[in-house]
Amino acid sequence: MCGRFALTATPDRAAAFLGLPELEDFPPRYNIAPTQPVLMAIAGLPRAPGSNLPDSNLQDRQPMLVRWGLIPAWVKDTRAFPLLFNARSEGAAQKASFRAAMRHRRALVPASGFYEWRQSGGKRGQPYWVRPKHGGLVAFAGLIETYAEPGGSEMDTGAILTVNANADIAHIHDRMPVVIDPQDFARWLDCRTLEPRDVADLLRPAQLDFFEAVPVSDLVNKVANTGPEIQERGPEPERARRRNPGADDSQMSLFQQ
Repeated sequence: MCGRFALTATPDRAAAFLGLPELEDFPPRYNIAPTQPVLMAIAGLPRAPGSNLPDSNLQDRQPMLVRWGLIPAWVKDTRAFPLLFNARSEGAAQKASFRAAMRHRRALVPASGFYEWRQSGGKRGQPYWVRPKHGGLVAFAGLIETYAEPGGSEMDTGAILTVNANADIAHIHDRMPVVIDPQDFARWLDCRTLEPRDVADLLRPAQLDFFEAVPVSDLVNKVANTGPEIQERGPEPERARRRNPGADDSQMSLFQQ
């Protein structure tokens, strides 16, 4: 699952990572939560016929500011519809809520890392800041859906795809966001020629030792706390037994999204 994440890189660094021409200035964001606007990147539009621009059939990738919480186009009453901030990658291509986005609107979600809570007796327990072990940015697999509101205005909405957690994260939570490697950005974003089945191999857990999980205080629990102090290392909790890397993850899929 991914219910909170952070993007603290500079706009220039985020643009270079995603292959975007440029980004408007934005401040570091340490505690991004559902319903808030998030940065996503999509493939560019086809070049105009006769263009003498570089040998490519696509313009530069495009940034989008998207409400985190996908609303399918067919929803009539958003008040009666659940908040879809995550999508289970295993069934997203078949599920009505995500089928169109998986085919036509795949995206990248840049992040400096994400937060996860180790469950304890069915309750939210120790929070962790999960970040790339060697620093830098990651790109989560995202989906975008443009929702037409009854009044006629449109709103871009999105979700982050999740997968069974690898052995580094499974002792904290049984799900983790799908990470798209930079060499696979173009494949994932290519909705013109590649269908969901053609990119299904990208929907896998991150490699072992890619992430490190840092215990932090419960400051992150409150969305109103948005400063860097929420990422400071907290007391080391008693370590939970890690799942055997060879264990069957088929019984770990508890989320309905």
